[in-house]
Amino acid sequence: MTDFATDLLKATARSFYLTLRVLPARVRPQIGLAYLLARTTDTIADTEIVPPTQRLAALQQLRERILGRSSAPLAFGELARHQGAPAEKLLLERVEDSLAALRQCSPGDQQLIHEVLTTITSGQELDLQRFAAPASGFDHPPDGTDTARPASAAGQSRIIGLQTAAELEDYTYRVAGCVGEFWTKLCRAHLFPKAPLDEKQFVADGIRFGQGLQLVNILRDLPADLKNGRCYLPLDQLTLAKLTPERLLQPEYAASFLPLFHAHLAQAEAHLAAGWRYTTTLPFGQFRVRLACAWPLLLGAKTLQKLRAADVTGLRRRVKVSRGEVYALLAHSLLACPFPWWWRKLFPSA
Repeated sequence: MTDFATDLLKATARSFYLTLRVLPARVRPQIGLAYLLARTTDTIADTEIVPPTQRLAALQQLRERILGRSSAPLAFGELARHQGAPAEKLLLERVEDSLAALRQCSPGDQQLIHEVLTTITSGQELDLQRFAAPASGFDHPPDGTDTARPASAAGQSRIIGLQTAAELEDYTYRVAGCVGEFWTKLCRAHLFPKAPLDEKQFVADGIRFGQGLQLVNILRDLPADLKNGRCYLPLDQLTLAKLTPERLLQPEYAASFLPLFHAHLAQAEAHLAAGWRYTTTLPFGQFRVRLACAWPLLLGAKTLQKLRAADVTGLRRRVKVSRGEVYALLAHSLLACPFPWWWRKLFPSA
């Protein structure tokens, strides 16, 4: 991995950098580069001070450069100036270096990176289009401790939501499930191409691995998303429970909300369990890959435990796993990795 990529990953990847360091050297540069490019597109999509149409145009320009369909220079100076975090500003300023590193990859690796980034950017574009409707009719409290509340008698909602479970499934695939698929195909090609595996099941578990992590994020970030006018819990399910996005996380509706929320927790746990099966399917000698997969899975499972134990008030404060708990997960996984019987016991529902 180039010094440029290493320095940029240290600045932007935070917890993922630890995962990246444990990966075998044969796949580390490609996965690190795909991460940098995905973070760059994510930074563009999340720059809310810039109008959605401008962000959509920037995403399209970057995707065309990634796919090699254009050589036009990328003018992301304005987007970079709007970044509050130095690391995200740096991602945009060094985007040409990331693209140059992509051209140094083998044709097969380039194709895999093209595929995953095309899918990710399609999800980001869909998000921008879906949530670009102007907000009106509701106002958020200044202290950030509540969800939206009526600002007028009209009661028109400013929170835009996904309509169905199918839309949620599609979204989690586009932004995270496809990453599990990419990871699986890349590691398979470079690390254990001849290992006897049920290929279809292995890839399917890799996809669910990514979807589970994304669903954990959605459930954990529910308060912030509602505050920002987004609801990823399907509206058709809310309607059946006689709920609206504005009523979520309000104590008086807890009896209706918590069963629905726990059903989504169960779905996320089922996805993570498929991800854990993925780690046990890996060839025994792939200790590094197994650890790199286990850490986000175990952290996700711990987060689900905390979400399940929280009441509405606790959920509104945003559940977090402590630093000490993270270190304990890392230590236990390192000790258990050589012992299959111990490894299988690490995942809570395994």
